[in-house]
Amino acid sequence: MTTLSQLGLLTQWQLRRQATMLPLLVVVQVFLAIATILGFGLVIGEPTPEQALYLATGAPTITLVMVGLVMTPQMVSQARTEGSLDWMRTLPVPRGLFLLSDLVVWTLIALPGMVLGIVVGMLRFDVHLSLAAWFVPAALLVSLTAAAVGYGMASLLKPTLAMLMTQVLVFVILLFTPVSFPADRMPSWLQTAHAWLPFEPMAQLVRSGLASDTFSVPGRSLVVLLVWSAAAVAGATWALRRRA
Repeated sequence: MTTLSQLGLLTQWQLRRQATMLPLLVVVQVFLAIATILGFGLVIGEPTPEQALYLATGAPTITLVMVGLVMTPQMVSQARTEGSLDWMRTLPVPRGLFLLSDLVVWTLIALPGMVLGIVVGMLRFDVHLSLAAWFVPAALLVSLTAAAVGYGMASLLKPTLAMLMTQVLVFVILLFTPVSFPADRMPSWLQTAHAWLPFEPMAQLVRSGLASDTFSVPGRSLVVLLVWSAAAVAGATWALRRRA
């Protein structure tokens, strides 16, 4: 059996294993996308055209990041606590493929909320987007990176600590990351920190893909994002093999 066939079967198996939870997970992240748009709209009131564009393009990013950095580690930590993850590691499949199939599942779960967030943002703030030809692979990269970082965090940290970190990340992502507002509104030290964290590059990639006529993504941001993705996948793979 080829590696691609194994990955397809593993992905199907992971989807069927979580069949009872998948509808709820999709509903939660769809609600998150709508709540982000409407909630920020209530806080800001009638935004300027620039603010409206940031809000409309920031909500899809928040959805992708939340699913990867909050939902993924919570589910992985739960699987570690109840022992089901240890059982799955006994299956005769490569650890790398097992991890990749999990990341594909979480990436697919994040996509409905992202699409709905784009539609609701356009309607709520009356903005016109200009999709770039590379937007779909860019969104997949952002979702995959967020899921990889979340999976790596849940694999390397103790379950209770990983769960606590997800609660902290909710507030950090919503309030202290330059996703729905420009980075120059933050203190200089926080701007410097975000130059090395994955949140701002994720937002820049999605924002420039949705409004390519207005925004662009720096090459450095793409490099930072790829490094985070590679490091997270390597860390999660190492953790899976170490506990095998």
